[in-house]
Amino acid sequence: MEHLTFEQAMQRLEEVVSLLEDGKAPLDESLTLFEEGTKLSAYLSKLLDTAEQKVTMVTVQDGTETEIPFDTQEGE
Repeated sequence: MEHLTFEQAMQRLEEVVSLLEDGKAPLDESLTLFEEGTKLSAYLSKLLDTAEQKVTMVTVQDGTETEIPFDTQEGE
């Protein structure tokens, strides 16, 4: 799964959800799909957490550019 891009993993998760919602898969296949979906969801969450940690804002104060973590702006 580590080889999938965010977009590929998201597309596959959407496919899995669609197959499960369809309700036509046998129970054993549904369980396998559910397990795959759970793993994909965790993988996507990990990718989002990593991306969130990298997001910074560039501010300019007194002519100097400063990078600050994006989440420090919450609540302002």
